[in-house]
Amino acid sequence: LPVLLLIVFRQKYPQWWFDWNLNVIKFSMRIGAYALLLRDEYPSTDEEQAVHVDIPYPNAKEDLNRYLPLVKWFLAIPHYIVLFFLGIGVFVAWIIAWFAILFTGRYPRGLFDYIVGVSRWALRVEAYVLLLTTDKYPPFSLSE
Repeated sequence: LPVLLLIVFRQKYPQWWFDWNLNVIKFSMRIGAYALLLRDEYPSTDEEQAVHVDIPYPNAKEDLNRYLPLVKWFLAIPHYIVLFFLGIGVFVAWIIAWFAILFTGRYPRGLFDYIVGVSRWALRVEAYVLLLTTDKYPPFSLSE
């Protein structure tokens, strides 16, 4: 909410606030990768490890529409609906992957790619709606 108000009324996105949000997202993505069995090492609180998140710092005056943050949450409803069902698929894939890792010692590549793709999609929607770092509408895609 504070970033939304700063963008709407002052057309500013403070660098320190962006850095804070970016570091929280990076840490949460490391935790998610660990929880979804995508990585074996325990998530570090300060090192990037193997999960890399790159969200460019926006120039609020030039790159962001002043009033779009007020309706982005509404525009993202189709993404939330699709991500809900994809999330159910991630849960099923996670259970199957757990058993596959238990019995074969390997993560099935298709399941791995699916879970990573859904995580990327969710991150793009989060950057659009919650972080307010872009006005580019996220694509409906599991790829980069």
